[in-house]
Amino acid sequence: MSDPLLIARNSKRSCFLLPQLVNRHGLITGATGSGKTVSLQTMAEGLSRIGVPVFMADVKGDLSGMSQAGSLSDKMASTLEERGLDTPSFAANPVTLWDVFGEQGHPVRATISDMGPLLLARMLNLNDTQAGVLNLVFKIADDNGLLLLDLKDLRAMLQHVGENAKDFTNEYGNISAASVGAIQRGLLQIDEQGGDRFFGEPMLDIHDFMQTDGNGHGLINILAADKLMNSPRLYATFLLWMLSELFEQLPEVGDLDKPKLVFFFDEAHLLFNEAPKALIERIELVVRLVRSKGVGVYFVTQNPLDIPDSVLGQLGNRVQHVLRAFTPRDQKAVAATAQTMRPQKGLDIEAAITELAVGEALVSLLDEKGRPGETERVFVLPPGSQLGPITPEQRKVLMAESLVAGVYEKTVDRESAYEKIKGRAPAMDEHAVSQARQSMQSAATPADSGVMGQVSELLFGSTGPRGGRHDGVAQLVVRSAVRTVGSAIGREIVRGVLGGLLGGGRRR
Repeated sequence: MSDPLLIARNSKRSCFLLPQLVNRHGLITGATGSGKTVSLQTMAEGLSRIGVPVFMADVKGDLSGMSQAGSLSDKMASTLEERGLDTPSFAANPVTLWDVFGEQGHPVRATISDMGPLLLARMLNLNDTQAGVLNLVFKIADDNGLLLLDLKDLRAMLQHVGENAKDFTNEYGNISAASVGAIQRGLLQIDEQGGDRFFGEPMLDIHDFMQTDGNGHGLINILAADKLMNSPRLYATFLLWMLSELFEQLPEVGDLDKPKLVFFFDEAHLLFNEAPKALIERIELVVRLVRSKGVGVYFVTQNPLDIPDSVLGQLGNRVQHVLRAFTPRDQKAVAATAQTMRPQKGLDIEAAITELAVGEALVSLLDEKGRPGETERVFVLPPGSQLGPITPEQRKVLMAESLVAGVYEKTVDRESAYEKIKGRAPAMDEHAVSQARQSMQSAATPADSGVMGQVSELLFGSTGPRGGRHDGVAQLVVRSAVRTVGSAIGREIVRGVLGGLLGGGRRR
């Protein structure tokens, strides 16, 4: 069993995070500039040292420094001496950089089908009616064997369904043109925000997060999120998709000596802000059950009231930095936080929350029996890695030496809904039909041209007096064959766990 991780201390007491209870989840809260990033960095380093991989989003752009050894500045030396803390052992950590846009790290992609209609509806901010239409579009794609891999696939599918809405109404229900238009406009916004680079293949293999280096240290996966934060719905939906992927793909393992992965969800308020009740219920379910997959989830946010009570009740390990009580909502947050932390004799938690210095925190961690420990007012230990971002040159070296270098850089665009709907493959068959028609007609003599013309029309179709096309037997056979093959290829398309929980399909 791994040794407990020392996270914080004061002159009398030390606070240890028990590896076997890290998967009971946790919460790191505090105002801007209170020291949340240092707490996150210290916890991640401790987990990495005992062989636990970590995932975190770099919202401010400074966590990349974890890949470099830190150094003792005059300010740090003075602070450590004042607080009675030892100088940390400075060392670099094994880090892999990721970036949805593929600029500051290895590209991260998901397919439209894997994201599923529930998360897409959340990303596009659709109302119930529009979300219902999006579900129908996914269902129609499934039934017709049309793979939805990237944005152009979904756009083509929406256009196809919108133009042929009457053909689908009896089987699938009413499909509003206004709703289709609203979804298309939402996709355009996502495209402008860089969604075209996020949706596609090769899709992220979640197991690439769960690696160790040659020294047995867990990999620290850092997602560059400073630019992604300009698209908050894309950011929140992306992280929730990754969490759901972990839930879906990992086997049940129960309580381990240490977790398989720890997932830090920074700016967690974006996940729950204006989220529909159904989505919050699914998040609560995933958080509760992913523990048994050996995954710990730690929410990082400014205010504990950002987290719904149903989720907050599952977060056993708490690190509370200073909160400002300038408004009635702030005062309510202070009082609520104080009530949810285990009291200690002689410590006024509510008063202390507003008095904490930068880097100081109220810490309550689970003990050996899984009970919340008494709240301690302590100083968080400084990390041994660099505080602050790395240089562009260091970033390039890090990416070139990564375990996944070259795996995700080149996009793959295989045949999917866009190609089939636009008729690339069927067009070849129709061309062959046209050639056969011309051959039969040219081979006919004047005497039998009338008979052959009738046979040709029966087999290959005809053009009416107003230009309308009437399909012949050949066209019908070709189209039927294409639909059959397509259905065999595309049936049971992936939806991801949240879509599955709402009745979606399962990954093949």
